[in-house]
Order: sequence, then C-alpha cells, then structure tokens
Amino acid sequence: MWRRRKLSGLNAESPSDERPGTFKGLCLTVSNRGGPVKAWNLATKLLSVSELVDYIETGYRTVAETPFYQDLKVFSGNAHPALAGAICDYLETPLGECEVFEFSNENIFVRFCENIRARDVFILQPMSSPVNTHLMELFIMIDAARRASAGRITAVVPYYAYGRSDKKDQPRVPITARLIANFLETAGADRLLTVDLHAGQIQGFFNIPVDELTALSILARYFRERGDGQVVVAPDLGAAKRARNFAQMLNAPLAVMEKRRVGNDERAEVMHIIGEVKGLRAVVVDDEIDTAGTLLETMKALLEAGVREVVACCTHPVLSGSAVERLEQAPIGELVFTDTIPLPPAKQLPNMTVLSVAPLLGEAIRRIHTGQSVGALFNGH
Repeated sequence: MWRRRKLSGLNAESPSDERPGTFKGLCLTVSNRGGPVKAWNLATKLLSVSELVDYIETGYRTVAETPFYQDLKVFSGNAHPALAGAICDYLETPLGECEVFEFSNENIFVRFCENIRARDVFILQPMSSPVNTHLMELFIMIDAARRASAGRITAVVPYYAYGRSDKKDQPRVPITARLIANFLETAGADRLLTVDLHAGQIQGFFNIPVDELTALSILARYFRERGDGQVVVAPDLGAAKRARNFAQMLNAPLAVMEKRRVGNDERAEVMHIIGEVKGLRAVVVDDEIDTAGTLLETMKALLEAGVREVVACCTHPVLSGSAVERLEQAPIGELVFTDTIPLPPAKQLPNMTVLSVAPLLGEAIRRIHTGQSVGALFNGH
C-alpha cells in the first residue's frame, strides 16, 4: 500500500519536468502503467489537501490540470492536410509525420514515422470525396496508432459522411451512420471530435465520448458585419432548429421552407414559406450543400416571395454531381462555407467565401488534451 509522502519529497523545480522524481513524471509513469484513474488515486494518496493548495499557490500545475498522456500529436490522412497544417499552426506544434498511400492494387498502407507510445494522438480526416477511400484511410490509421501503443486516440472528423442515413425511413435499408460509428470504435478510437452533424442523434450511435462542435458562430460573425435587414431561412423543417439558433445570433427574424423530397433521386420540391421575407435579404443556412437541389428550389420560392437578395451559407460544401454548374447559373448573391471539406479549384466560384474552422478545432483539441471544458467554447463558462 502506498503511504502518504510530503510534497518536498518530489522534485518540483519545474512543473513540465518529466523525470521519474518529479510530480509530472510520477503521474505519467503511473498513468502509463495503470491508466488515468490509478494515476489520480495515487496522486490523492501522495498529496494532502494542504499540499495541493500549496502547489497551486506556488504557481505549479495542479493534479487536475496535469495531462495523463504525454505529448500532443496531430496527424493527418490525405483528405485535408491543409486544415491539419492550419490546426497545428494554431497549436504551435508540428504536424506529425506519417505515410499514407495506396498501392497499385488499391490497398492502403499506413506507417507512423515517429514514436507515439503513450502520446495523446489526434488523427484528422474529414469523410470527403472520395468518401470510402478516406474512410478506409481513417480506420487503418486508427488501427496503426492503437498497435503502436498510443495513449489515447481521438478521431477528428470535421465532416461526418452518411449522416442522412441515420434511421430506417424505408423498408430494407441500412443505418449507415451507425455502421461507421461501429467501425470507428472497432478500429480503436477512444473519442470523436466532429463539426455540425447532419442529425444530433448520431452522437448516440457511439459508446465513446463525442464532442460535436458547431461552426454557426463563425458564420454568424461574418453575417453580423453585413448589417441589418436580413432574415434567416431554414431550407426544410429538419434545419429549423439550426436556423433558429443562427437567427438568434444575428438578432434576425426566422422563416422556414416546407418541402417534400421526391423519391431517392435527390430532387426536392418546395411547397410554401412559413414567415415574412418580402423586402429582406434572405440568408439560407444549412449544415451542408450537396447537389444544391434544395438550395435552388428554396431560392426560387424566396425570389417569387419578393426578397431583396438571396445568400446561402453552410458548414460543409460537399458540392457533388452538378452542384457547381447549378450554382454558377443561379442568381445567388453569395455563398459562404467553412473549410471542413477541401474545396478544389474546379469547385470554386467568384461569389464563394471560405471561412476557416482551424482555430475552433485547434482550441477544442487543446482543451481535450489538457482536460478542460469543450462546451465553454460556446456557452462562455
């Protein structure tokens, strides 16, 4: 049984010193052998309440603030290395070195080129096009990190694909969003960090912690600078809650489009508008723009209702199929996206504005690593 020792028995000259005789080194050693719970129990046995107070007063790191994992490591697959680099710039840490490539037979190879044993590993990979290739890269990277004895593995997935397949809305169809959650857990992910899921209930598909961030505050900050006379428009009833929150951020009125999707061919038909929009600048907000069919039908109905201008914003610019051609010909004032998905030159238009989520994801990663609140990013506490 461990016996209580005085703080003076530890070498506390530097709170970041990881040598075996130091306070941080002791926590790290026990954490590597028995996990965070054992490390916490040992620390509370070694230090009395008064000694913890003394530790705080002398300016040293407290037990609760000491990470149970060693260095923070951020790695990226091939989906969005530019975003990974921007996140590392925010964190002031170099991007981890790894090899991720595909053989001629389409088999994917992954190798981490540096030691990640007992490290706090974050693997960034949005599920962007080609979706299934990037999914396999992510699964294999997580498995490789687990077999390399990483202390903790966090899958950073800014865009979670298959989000629309979150329930059985037809006979004999899968729930693919749940299947991907199972794959991530089986591969060895310890937690998930993502941005603006298509449906919030996807969080419940996981048995590991899920941190869902929102880019609404980034988009709202941009549109607040555009002045008054705006109305926020939800393109369908499913987006009403997101649009309501966005309208509150802008202190603007809300309108909702009532529509029906025709079959499985991605065509949408807008029925009517709930709310007053005449003479205002309509800001259509959604979590993603895929084929842009819904956006174009919404824009058509709004213009017929007498809006002054139509602009659109979303978190994830998927822009699949003929979306770019449709948007290029549409009388839409501005398109505002975030960079959760890379936007290649072929999909860029003059009226597009891309806002970065790197500071948001970087701060969330820092808080997860140090054990601070991620929710405080949005509620101010």
